[in-house]
Amino acid sequence: MQYLHTMVRVSDLDTSLHFYRDLLGLEEISRKDNEKGRFTLVFLAAPQDKRRAQEDRAPMIELTHNWDPEEYTGGRNFGHLAYRVDDIYSLCEHLQTNGVTINRPPRDGHMAFVRSPDGISIELLQAGDALPVQEPWASMENTGTW
Repeated sequence: MQYLHTMVRVSDLDTSLHFYRDLLGLEEISRKDNEKGRFTLVFLAAPQDKRRAQEDRAPMIELTHNWDPEEYTGGRNFGHLAYRVDDIYSLCEHLQTNGVTINRPPRDGHMAFVRSPDGISIELLQAGDALPVQEPWASMENTGTW
């Protein structure tokens, strides 16, 4: 058995791609528009390490955009997606600068939580050992839920 992907429904594909691709740094692997079913599927994955073969690519996230408006609830029920990152402080600063609320700041240099435009909780984990504690993260309060 091989884990392939997690699917999340998104209400605005462009806004979601800006978050997952442009801000988090995931790469678009494939896209399929289905005229008959009136939906678009976009598969994203973490950038591929040049030493890994294509078949060893990290698990993907499938963004499903239904063309007909629909209200999605229960983002918290979903749980969360988790990504290991090279520099949690740098990424959180980048996200915050671009208008993303840091729900659980990386006070410990190891873990943070943010939310996608559709309310999906995203856990960010520092690769390797935790980074040394630093401001403004160390004294930043939680915002909302994750």
